Amino acid sequence: MGTKSVPSFIFCCCVLVLLVLDSQLVSCSVTYDRKAIIINGQRKILLSGSIHYTRSTPDMWEDLILKAKKAGLNAIDTYVFWNVHEPSPGNYNFEGGYDVVRFFKTVQKVGLYVNLRIGPYVCAEWNFGGFPVWLKYVPGISFRTDNEPFKAAMQKFTQKIIDTMSSENLFEMQGGPIILSQIENEYGTQRQALGSSGEAYMNWAAKMAISSNTGVPWIMCKDRNAPDPVINACNGFYCDTFTPNKPYKPSMWTEAWTGWFTKFGGPIHQRPVQDLAFAVARFVQKGGSYVNYYMFHGGTNFGRSAGGPFVTTSYDYDAPIDEYGMIREPKYGHLKELHKAIRLCEHSLVSSDPAITSLGTRQQAHVFSPGGGKCAAFLSNFDTKSTVKVMFNNIHYNLPPWSISILPDCRNVVFNTAKVEAQTSRVQMLPTNTRFHSWEMFGEDVSSIEDGSKITATGFLEQINITRDSSDYLWYSTSFNIDPSESFLLGAKMVVLTVNSRGHAMHVFVNGQFSGSVYGSMENTRVTFTGPVNLQAGTNKISLLSIAMGLPNNGMHFENWNVGVLGPVILDGLDRGKLDLSRQTWSHKIGLKGEEMNLVSPDSDSLIEWTKGSIVSENQQPLIWYKAYFDAPSGHEPLALDMGSMGKGQIWINGQSIGRYWLANATGNCTFCSYVGTFRAQKCQVACGQPTQRWYHVPRSWLKAERNLIVLFEELGRDASNIHLVKRTISSVCADAFEDNPEVANYQTESTTAPKMLHQAKVHLQCAPSQSISIIKFASFGNPTGTCGNFRLGTCHANNSLALVEKMCIGKQSCQLSVSNSFFGMDPCPGHLKKLSVEAACSTTSN
Repeated sequence: MGTKSVPSFIFCCCVLVLLVLDSQLVSCSVTYDRKAIIINGQRKILLSGSIHYTRSTPDMWEDLILKAKKAGLNAIDTYVFWNVHEPSPGNYNFEGGYDVVRFFKTVQKVGLYVNLRIGPYVCAEWNFGGFPVWLKYVPGISFRTDNEPFKAAMQKFTQKIIDTMSSENLFEMQGGPIILSQIENEYGTQRQALGSSGEAYMNWAAKMAISSNTGVPWIMCKDRNAPDPVINACNGFYCDTFTPNKPYKPSMWTEAWTGWFTKFGGPIHQRPVQDLAFAVARFVQKGGSYVNYYMFHGGTNFGRSAGGPFVTTSYDYDAPIDEYGMIREPKYGHLKELHKAIRLCEHSLVSSDPAITSLGTRQQAHVFSPGGGKCAAFLSNFDTKSTVKVMFNNIHYNLPPWSISILPDCRNVVFNTAKVEAQTSRVQMLPTNTRFHSWEMFGEDVSSIEDGSKITATGFLEQINITRDSSDYLWYSTSFNIDPSESFLLGAKMVVLTVNSRGHAMHVFVNGQFSGSVYGSMENTRVTFTGPVNLQAGTNKISLLSIAMGLPNNGMHFENWNVGVLGPVILDGLDRGKLDLSRQTWSHKIGLKGEEMNLVSPDSDSLIEWTKGSIVSENQQPLIWYKAYFDAPSGHEPLALDMGSMGKGQIWINGQSIGRYWLANATGNCTFCSYVGTFRAQKCQVACGQPTQRWYHVPRSWLKAERNLIVLFEELGRDASNIHLVKRTISSVCADAFEDNPEVANYQTESTTAPKMLHQAKVHLQCAPSQSISIIKFASFGNPTGTCGNFRLGTCHANNSLALVEKMCIGKQSCQLSVSNSFFGMDPCPGHLKKLSVEAACSTTSN
């Protein structure tokens, strides 16, 4: 079935130019029709992955992008984070880890396209949704609506990013990698809530973007009313029911969620790759031509960048490339095979519409027939319980539950979403030989909040209004008198203090002594402290340390959000009943003394009196700074701090912030997880009853060979001497494959005869680059059962399996094994389908 050409007015968002490159004339343009994005006259299936430059380090970028390319992606997607690029009005920062131009040039060097998601609102579990906090204090501002102060600031930053990209020739029409740009982000719900002002703002944003003449199409995600020629796009776990708002726009999935983010106190979320592959195949078989994995590499929320609030420092997202930059198997490998299968079908997919045929109650065939003898088919089974045998083109096919088989020639199955034959890698955090030397401590003196500048007011001031988010911490303090005749002083029931706060956490001190803490959660950021307190006759002082755990990143009316102690604060149990302290004079002091003294810097004042010796491990007082020195460990494995002995606080290495840590135990529903059935974030939770995040990524590029400085601020007074530096390494690898399932890479068709498989299935085992296979823990060609770490022999087994696999693999970084009778020299199960299952240990290669 043919496709319609795009209406002529759509071409206003794409520009045809001529560039002189190497003395040759090259025509560059990007446009679209209802089937796909069209680059230089060719429709493309675009398989993209989100990699946020701010959540990794520049030395990681090229490796991450290369891994994405090897997985079969042809595009990289990233938001642009306004708050890091314009930390104060008109002052821009594109240096170091914020060098987005360098990031895009690295993408171009590797040979991939870019989707530039300017926003500039990004959500992304990022602090304040990516908005700079100073924007909140622009006079008369109202965020993300038809408001002139907001629109002026937004347009100025958007144009700054466009000008920066243009000056570096990064748009496709200039020969660069950027083929798409996004304006705004997930605006549909807010637009509906705001009514006419939301509608006017959305139309303004679209017009503003189009008028920039970037030469590439613009998109808006999660907003069905995106005005022409802007393309509306889908975000979610599934998008196969999505249709564009106009018949001449392509179906685009800007966020295919690979997992879910993690919050302190919550479980780890995992999405089975079988279901993710099924979701992508569902979208493609319905005509989808752009899929972006969110995230393909999640990375780390360094510093105070995590929003939420309560989002963890880790932004791993169960992505195909994990937080540390290591490939997560089998998720990465299975998606890689999916992408190969889709590529084999690309011409048929972008040149024809599917003919849909029922194969059963919950089974269908989507057949793409562009003519010229070409044909591709997707056979789907939506049953969640049973494998179903279907008849298609006079051939029987077995479809596992909740799966899709891909047939690039309408005959041979080269991939099934439920049959995972990619390697499984088991990863461990192992000790390094690194030791921390000379632990020292510095205590925050509660009385020091009287020193230096502070703001006094009747009642409470909102925290972010005072700190402007320059620190997580704000002190509130007041004094009051207790009459010596009060009954509680003579042994009666103690007075109870109640403090209400809008969060996100709080430590309470009475007369300089710690009285307790209280913590909120992402579901309920407000906190209330209630507890008995020791008061004395005469003057008493209450000091409250309010803690922000990242600013919210989604919702409406950013300008009205507030944090901190806003009262009431009540003493109950006095002879006169309750005493409300809310209308007293309160002093407000920003941050900690250690922050003011810049204790985290390697260049901090050498006259600071740190305490040395065993007193560190014996100390259990709250609000303690610790520091020590360490040498970088040998090797190349990613590194992390094991913070299992600590409570809550922040970490710096050589003056750079690792982020917030908190050893809050996870609560959730960590029951059995099956890939079948509709996935939601509440499904497939792990790590219940354990700290949500125990390990904290330490980039190797932040380290020197010797004498690296670690500084941490511990709020709860835990023992820093038990912190360890660990390395993330592959401990073992597993793989299994059936003999009737050749890999996509081995699939070919012969032009003169009927298509057929030319090669047999293979098993690949691969340790990390610095490792080799040291032991074969299990090997069986026959009908073994179980899964990685729990393989067992079946009823038939080739006796030479172990010896042959050892011969092929021991001492090698990787090896390849054929799944066939000829490879093993015998048929252990005549007349039956056989498989090969292998588990091998990986060990560091000796230098």
